[in-house]
Amino acid sequence: MSKKLRWGVIGCAGIAVGAVIPGIQQSETGEVTAIASRGIEKAQQTAAELNIAKAYGSYEEILHDPDIDAIYVPLPNHLHMEWSIKAMEAGKHVLCEKPIALNAGEAQRMADASRKAGVHLAEAFMYRFHPRYDRMKEIIRSGELGELRGIRGAFTFNNAADSANVRYRKDWGGGSIYDVGCYPITAARLLLEQEPEAATVHALLSPEHDGVDMMAAGILEFADGVALSFDCGMWAASRNNLEVVGTKGRIEVPNAFVGDASFYVFTSEGRRVEEQPQLNQYALQADDFARVAWGEQAARFSPDDAVANMKIIDACLASAETRQRVLI
Repeated sequence: MSKKLRWGVIGCAGIAVGAVIPGIQQSETGEVTAIASRGIEKAQQTAAELNIAKAYGSYEEILHDPDIDAIYVPLPNHLHMEWSIKAMEAGKHVLCEKPIALNAGEAQRMADASRKAGVHLAEAFMYRFHPRYDRMKEIIRSGELGELRGIRGAFTFNNAADSANVRYRKDWGGGSIYDVGCYPITAARLLLEQEPEAATVHALLSPEHDGVDMMAAGILEFADGVALSFDCGMWAASRNNLEVVGTKGRIEVPNAFVGDASFYVFTSEGRRVEEQPQLNQYALQADDFARVAWGEQAARFSPDDAVANMKIIDACLASAETRQRVLI
């Protein structure tokens, strides 16, 4: 493919350097042409390591580069809205790291800005672009699992010793619900194709980590008595799994968001392995983004989807703070 979407990256975050930039570089449609940091030395060092042509010593400079079509924003959560809107006002398409904002109000402002500027805005949930989730939805729709009874999801890791990490700044949008709880939440919405009605969450709010939720367990109530039960954490052994349970069978996904893409289907006939290709989810995300930006296809996940997701996260955080059930 000769046509390329030219990307600029604001910030040298670990997710950008370790996953998203390499994913764009491996995609069919994208090339990373510039990277910006708060200091030119960091930007130049990262650009050299990743073979990026241009480096900028401020976020503002990269937005005015006419050779950039799209901006990827991997900054700390509290900066997502500010820099995404600035990029969109500069005429750039924006891929913003999840969660898209600190709350639904911010997400709505971002969605409005994308419509006003006429650019594509997307939230970076890369796992949604792997074809295995389409396959899971096919199995659910086929009736092989019977009537759905519930979904269980978990995403945890242990990074608690890194006390200076941005995830442990409450005013910066720190905490496990923002960081990893959002994955099983979006997965349940994706598979059930509906929005939950209420949230109940219990959390470990750690004084050692600025009071953010270092571990949380919750229930999201969907229609017809179906619920997502999930847990997430940054102070627990590593897990990222998903289970979909019906009256006749279940789907078990050992690595639901990162790792081996294959999953298992259990029915009265036994266990079946659903072999899935080991694709770069970040490259798939970049290709989908480019085709939407070029007007070749409609967005699978609109900015309104991100707003809806933030409403759920708002409810989860409120429930964790108040220890009460919160209507969404």
